Amino acid sequence: MKNFFKCLLAILMIAVVTTVGHAFGASTGETVSMAVTTVALPIKNELAEREMIKQLRHEHTWVSEIRSKQSWVNNDVIKIPKRGAAPKVLIDNTNYPIVSNNRDDSHVIVALHKFDTENTTVTDDELYALPYEKVSDVQMQHRETLEDETMEYGLWGLAPQENEEAENQFVLESTGDNDGTGRLKLQTKDLRTLQAKMNKKGISKKGRILILCDDHVSDLLEEDRKFYTQYHNQTNGVVSNMYYGFKIYEDSTTPEYDDTTLEKIAYGSATTGRKSSVVFHKGSTAKAAGTVKRYAKDAKDNPEMRENTVGFRLHHIIVAYGIEGSAAIISGKA
Repeated sequence: MKNFFKCLLAILMIAVVTTVGHAFGASTGETVSMAVTTVALPIKNELAEREMIKQLRHEHTWVSEIRSKQSWVNNDVIKIPKRGAAPKVLIDNTNYPIVSNNRDDSHVIVALHKFDTENTTVTDDELYALPYEKVSDVQMQHRETLEDETMEYGLWGLAPQENEEAENQFVLESTGDNDGTGRLKLQTKDLRTLQAKMNKKGISKKGRILILCDDHVSDLLEEDRKFYTQYHNQTNGVVSNMYYGFKIYEDSTTPEYDDTTLEKIAYGSATTGRKSSVVFHKGSTAKAAGTVKRYAKDAKDNPEMRENTVGFRLHHIIVAYGIEGSAAIISGKA
């Protein structure tokens, strides 16, 4: 039905432009061309926007573990439900009537993050000389860049700011051998330590996702033959389906932590710190995409420069909620 009205609107616009064109003495062919030009760009924008959302899948990455919660989004704001208190369990109860309690649920409202790409220009001269459709390729590159950026920013957001075990936020240091640069290697003992801390807090054992940074992948490849075998037999981006209680992925863009305070460094900061591997719980993590908009100008509308311009804006979020918390293992120092 929506497409029907859009087609009807396009026909009406053509009719209006045709009438106006005739009033100014233009031929029928000229006025129809004017009308098609008038409606073509909005339609192209809508198709590109729809394709952007369709293709933004983060396939074969840790993001694919997170449930999409599009139904929670409205006007680029996500409304995250927050459960009330769980019921008490009575064992061998003999007291009646059993107490009844209300469960007071609430919501946390968070605005989706706004991601803008810088514009890319493609001149008519380039299009004339190239054997491929560069504008389409540029749009694909914008989509791939947004996919990478939303994933990197999402991972930074999931990592704990600092060690707050009361809030189920764990920041540990690796304790292995010196790799020769003063960095202590990650060892399986460190994973067991984190596993024990999470178990003690009652965090569900199902759904723990560990994203290893490059250094820590290398450390485990050296130490554990089992991990080495799993790493080289990985499929669909998953290094291991179960390794010391974690499902493991690899990512080169994990956040860094301050060398002294062990606090997470701000996203995009020029400050360098210690690389980390990050743990989140997929049972209390959500992802969602909001509106996407394509900004474009055709070369024919730019007689001075005669170049095509395209850019995108995307609203997107990867966010943790609930009590399962998160963790980071950063490289220790000798």
